[in-house]
Amino acid sequence: MDLPLTGNGRLRRIVYSAGDIRRRVSELGREIGEAYSAEDDVLVLGMLKGSFIFVADLVREIPIPIHVDFLVAGSYGNRMTTSGEVRLFYNPQTSITGRNVILVEDIIDSGNTLLRVLPLLLKGEPANLEICTLLHKRLIRLPKDARWVGFDAPEEFLVGYGLDFGEDFRHLPYIGAM
Repeated sequence: MDLPLTGNGRLRRIVYSAGDIRRRVSELGREIGEAYSAEDDVLVLGMLKGSFIFVADLVREIPIPIHVDFLVAGSYGNRMTTSGEVRLFYNPQTSITGRNVILVEDIIDSGNTLLRVLPLLLKGEPANLEICTLLHKRLIRLPKDARWVGFDAPEEFLVGYGLDFGEDFRHLPYIGAM
């Protein structure tokens, strides 16, 4: 199979196939459903833009009633390394006070986004705040570790399944390395 080429480059290899992702997302949804009951007032809070496909697939696999909202933050722009500056573009209108919040990330690598967002969310006084991430590079120790991790990711720049490079590659059904 020819790997995609865009103005921003070419993929070197496929890291996680569409089937691998589908199976793992189903498992994560089941695990989240086992951690809560229907009465637990669960809010899934997705980090846009990268997590939008993951969130859509994940919430369909969670077998209990949930609500969904999104945050928009970014630190990459058109680079393969984080700028270190995290900008919060959209803060959800949904109240998180007293709720069980699951923050859903596409990937944890530098940890800069979570280091900025977690204190903001905790100010909202949720009953509980957990992190679910599809990919974790294990490059940083966070004050709150992810409870649910899809895959331990290699130290490569990954795209596809919502992850991008300069807005390219998000549409791919698999995750590849550039």
